[in-house]
Amino acid sequence: MDTALVVIDVQESFRQQSSWSDISAPDIVARVKRLVEAARAREELVVWVLHASPGTGGPFDPDNGLVGLQPGLTPRSEDITVTKTSHNAFTTTNLAQHLTAGGVRRLRLAGIRTEQCVETTARVACDLGHDVEVVIDITATHPLPLPDGSGVLDAEEVIARTAAALSGRFATIVSVDEVVGV
Repeated sequence: MDTALVVIDVQESFRQQSSWSDISAPDIVARVKRLVEAARAREELVVWVLHASPGTGGPFDPDNGLVGLQPGLTPRSEDITVTKTSHNAFTTTNLAQHLTAGGVRRLRLAGIRTEQCVETTARVACDLGHDVEVVIDITATHPLPLPDGSGVLDAEEVIARTAAALSGRFATIVSVDEVVGV
């Protein structure tokens, strides 16, 4: 198995925030399930990544019970689940060791916050020598205010910007249809 699907932060912590109403893909669970089914059919490794911020008292604090996959997503015993405390899936986890032990070279990334944890994971994975694909239509994010206060990038603009920044540099940008062969 040389390919792993890495599903990043599709967790209850996001869904329980008021900002969930602005998420670009409220149906992300159904989208992820389609990708996971395809990966499992090809006997590829499935990795679930969760974000935790212990001691913060917020939705990412494990003590609040929201640091878990959204309903409808169920890991299997052969899957790997890691919990990170940084933006990328490598720095504060043992993900690299799992991938090395499994002979994984290609990573397919999907998940929540396209420009944050997905993009950061793609950049680090590339730096670690992995071939990276970002399944762009199975990422989600929120609108972002411009730093000078002059406006807001809508979520689609954020996703397009991320795809442009990663493409040909850190990752190949693919769609779910390309991955599943539809």
